[in-house]
Amino acid sequence: MPNESNSGKTRGGTRLGLQWLDALLSWTSLACGGAALVFMTGFSVLNVLVMRKALNSPIVGAEDLLILALVVIVALSVSLGARTGAHIEIEVLRSRMSAGFAKWSMIFVKLLGAALLAVMAWRLWHSGQNAVRFGETTQQLLISFEPFYYLLALSAAIYAVVLAFDIWQLLRSGKVASIKIGGGAL
Repeated sequence: MPNESNSGKTRGGTRLGLQWLDALLSWTSLACGGAALVFMTGFSVLNVLVMRKALNSPIVGAEDLLILALVVIVALSVSLGARTGAHIEIEVLRSRMSAGFAKWSMIFVKLLGAALLAVMAWRLWHSGQNAVRFGETTQQLLISFEPFYYLLALSAAIYAVVLAFDIWQLLRSGKVASIKIGGGAL
């Protein structure tokens, strides 16, 4: 009996951890990514239609700001895309595999992906530490890439955690439960 209660706590604790991660990913991706998207849209309209076309005086460094905003959007959305099932999976051979082989091959691929993302996070963090020393900045405004390397490193690390939760779900039930955002069909 004690083993059952311990495993129940572990499953409940892990389920709670996954729910917390889903809520965190949803909030940061939708709120912060949405704010970055609103900024990009408004700033592009201001720069192109008003400043460039009407006043013939485009904003200096506008491209730098738009590129960095795009980096922020990508960093904030990659892990959520993994949790919602938005990433493309090619399952050509899955119908020809046994259920057990398909499950373990998916676990192997996710382990490989988590290891790759852990190395990416480490190298991106290292690049962020060296960005100022090597003068890695945007072209016009000379904004340092350092905080953006850190954001991408954090994004890769969170994606590795998402893959670890996916592996846990595969081991437990044989499938990965995706989260749903919104209620309607596209």
